[in-house]
Amino acid sequence: MPLSHPIRFGANYVPSAGWFHSWLDLSPDAVRRDFEDLAGIGLDHVRVFPVWPWIQPNRGLIRRQGIDDLLAVIDVAAEFGLSVAVDLLQGHLSSFDFLPSWVLTWHGRSVFTDPEVRDGLAAYADRLARAVAERGNVFAVTLGNEVNNLYPANLTTPEASTRWAAELIDVVRAAAPHLLSLHSLYDATWYDPGHPFHPADNVDLGDLTTVHSWVFNGVSALDGPLGPATVTHADYLVELAAATALDPARPVWLQEVGAPGPDVPEADAPEFVRRMFDAVIANPALWGVTWWCSHDLDRALADFPDREYDLGLFTVDHRAKPAARELAAAVGEHRRTGGRPSARGRAALLCDVDLRTEPERRAEVAPGSAFHTEWVRLRQAGPLAIVTTGRATDAGHLSARGIDTVLTQA
Repeated sequence: MPLSHPIRFGANYVPSAGWFHSWLDLSPDAVRRDFEDLAGIGLDHVRVFPVWPWIQPNRGLIRRQGIDDLLAVIDVAAEFGLSVAVDLLQGHLSSFDFLPSWVLTWHGRSVFTDPEVRDGLAAYADRLARAVAERGNVFAVTLGNEVNNLYPANLTTPEASTRWAAELIDVVRAAAPHLLSLHSLYDATWYDPGHPFHPADNVDLGDLTTVHSWVFNGVSALDGPLGPATVTHADYLVELAAATALDPARPVWLQEVGAPGPDVPEADAPEFVRRMFDAVIANPALWGVTWWCSHDLDRALADFPDREYDLGLFTVDHRAKPAARELAAAVGEHRRTGGRPSARGRAALLCDVDLRTEPERRAEVAPGSAFHTEWVRLRQAGPLAIVTTGRATDAGHLSARGIDTVLTQA
């Protein structure tokens, strides 16, 4: 059945002063100023990223001050009516990997396969999940930010990747049973046929599915910053996830979406926001939209890819950018008009790739593939579901997703 709760709208929190290095000398007043920005444009939640090695610098040491700093940020969010999702394993942030020395240098241990590292991670996940669960405005714990970006530096296999995530999800659920427990992966899991993190993990593990939509993965090269493939990519990922899940009612959180340059020039960013938003908001599987990111990155900080500096809704001196104003307007209109779309009477495009059982065929649904091209073409006429061959004759599954008509590829 369609989701009943209102769609959530938020931002991934990138501190305006000092980027994530600000965790080293946290200023609650600086956080307060940042969260005032986000509440001021009508957002209801933030996703925050404590940095793993700064809290667990040794496998046997979890720093109390690091946990207290995380709780202080959560408490500041509560001052502005913002709920909080906490990512545990950072892990990977904006092209940098943050790993403790006890998995590096001569230790040389894979985060995903080494038993002692996994024991250390389990202790870390348990301790942080228990701590944040005491705060009433926390609603979710994600294992980490795009943990599959830690591969291939950390070797793994599909079986080990699944086991690693399943074990940690169990740890989080035991520590914080009333919170959502989630597994977060970037889109190689959907498009790269050899990637050792599989789509089934994303739709089976955790309490809902998360997807991250970045048009620099090749989509924008198909038809430019405002072309139909670019502005519907977020909706396409949500649909792939919904089609892959066994549960037709499993919600999908668009946990990251942004307007990266030069793929989306600054002048086109507001229009991109509007078109992307209008497309994905029509998807009945959508749980929420969380923009990457809250604030720009100070250009005094060195060695980032150029696109990382300007992804924020706000500048480092707290000026709302045109994309922020457009997002605020779209969110406000959605709330005023009564929100969630109907799932009834939709058409679906038949996909003969079952990503659950045939991950080696992922390239056949990647951007620019024949299937993706046909979906984009048909999507221009209105919302378009995806249904796999194995479920095309399941009347109950189709009905639960509001699908009346199944189309085949031209």
